[in-house]
Amino acid sequence: MDQPVSNELKQSRMTEFMKLLPLTLELAGLPKADPARPFIADQIEGRVMSVRTAFKAARALLKEVGEGIQ
Repeated sequence: MDQPVSNELKQSRMTEFMKLLPLTLELAGLPKADPARPFIADQIEGRVMSVRTAFKAARALLKEVGEGIQ
């Protein structure tokens, strides 16, 4: 069975996400929204998938940097 995630781990993950958010958004390369034309649900889901992929790339980059690329 899955064990519940501790509050400390949740907080750690959120902190990591927030620290990587600027890099993540740059990697995702998404244009700013026009306030007069909000996104539809499918567009939002597509943007979410782009941010998820970019976050994984940002985490991998951070890991590589931390380990020292040789």
